[in-house]
Amino acid sequence: MQIDRLGKLRKFLTNKNAEAVIINKNENVHYFSGFYGDDSALVITMDKEYLLTDSRYMEQASQQSDFTLIEQKKGLLSKIAEVVCNNNIVKLAFEENALLYASYAALQKMLPQAVLSVPLNLDCLRAKKDETELDLVKKAVAISDAAFSHIIKFIKPGISEIAVAAELENRMRQLGSERPAFTTIVASGKRGSLPHGIATEKLIVDGEFVTMDFGAVYKGYHSDITRTVCVGKASKRQRDLYETVVKAHLMGIDSVRPDTDGKTIDAPSRQFIKSMGYGDYGHGLGHGVGLEIHELPRLSPMADNVILRTNMLVTIEPGIYVPGFGGVRIEDTVLVGQSGAIPLTKSRKDLLEL
Repeated sequence: MQIDRLGKLRKFLTNKNAEAVIINKNENVHYFSGFYGDDSALVITMDKEYLLTDSRYMEQASQQSDFTLIEQKKGLLSKIAEVVCNNNIVKLAFEENALLYASYAALQKMLPQAVLSVPLNLDCLRAKKDETELDLVKKAVAISDAAFSHIIKFIKPGISEIAVAAELENRMRQLGSERPAFTTIVASGKRGSLPHGIATEKLIVDGEFVTMDFGAVYKGYHSDITRTVCVGKASKRQRDLYETVVKAHLMGIDSVRPDTDGKTIDAPSRQFIKSMGYGDYGHGLGHGVGLEIHELPRLSPMADNVILRTNMLVTIEPGIYVPGFGGVRIEDTVLVGQSGAIPLTKSRKDLLEL
């Protein structure tokens, strides 16, 4: 299945009673045009598509996109205004979550006949993935899986969290990742209670949990994986904590169904962790992933109006965080299939004692 991206966009514009849209969020420029760069914009009307960029990207843009290519030399905003005026556009849409107010105000002054009157959030149009996108995400997931297989042979007492993060990122680059999907999280021992514990100079000690949250980027598309391992022999308390999170994680995967809202999917894992005496685990069960590491849809107690559809991608990542002790999180990237979840992440989930 390949999605007609421009057709979907134009239908969206018609429903909003807009004649054209300015797109300047990098991920959406990429999604609709195929161009993978920055400092650029699209102007899309009901029958034309323009890609505006500067001299640094002209050759690249011509290779990646079949849109009408326009080079700006005196400022991106003035060139956008020129294209809009040349097409006699009056009712103009823009990205409310991407166009800065200063740019909005300046652009409106350049458009005496057009009105920037239709604020839009186009991110919802990227939630359902086509086969090309799924193939790219699967490649990114395979890179992060391979990096995990490598890192469990690297971790040992006396190595710093930063060294682990660097080794993960280097391995992913060797395997084809363009860059880390986000700032790599490595949190050991008591620091495991920090859900976003960025790697520090702390040395890993025998008997500690180490939580690693990382991802690869392949041709713009992200993977997201978290695994927690124990360096040395795990205590009973550590085993119990880990087993609770594994069960919550599997409940989350079992809850994923198309045509189901994010709150309903989040609930079983949340309720189970609470029943085990750990209260609510502090964050939503998961989030969408694709051209951005965090995108629609969301899985959380506040997502009762977010409906999953087939071919959406989400993470399933319950965690328990105990101040003064540590924490555990397990996360997979998951495809919403016709009959339920299809985990793309293949890394093992049994408690590893390294």
